[in-house]
Amino acid sequence: MAQTRRKRRTKHRGTPAGTIESRGRTGRKPRPEERKGDRAPRAKRDRFAQPPTWKGAVSRAAIAAGIFLVAVAAIFRQKIVGAISITCFMFLLYIPMSYYTDLWLYRKRQRQKAEGKAP
Repeated sequence: MAQTRRKRRTKHRGTPAGTIESRGRTGRKPRPEERKGDRAPRAKRDRFAQPPTWKGAVSRAAIAAGIFLVAVAAIFRQKIVGAISITCFMFLLYIPMSYYTDLWLYRKRQRQKAEGKAP
């Protein structure tokens, strides 16, 4: 007769009290390059090492403008036509503000890296 259940891939680790610990890695310890905790900071560092782009500034400005539209329409109870017109103005204002803020932070990080004070 065929087996009705799939077999477990790892052992249940029961304690003498009868509780079962959560399943996890039962083999060798992961090497430093395999650990999940080390990947995220490296990816973040690599992302911040790239110079800012206008495309990134536009996408960030669009997100900020969308939040601004919701805030103006819902919190301040403005009519939707007025809220959209103010949001369009803020979107155009957010684009250069976002780009030049990113550029300032990028240059600051590059200076710190050159001086050897990278965080």
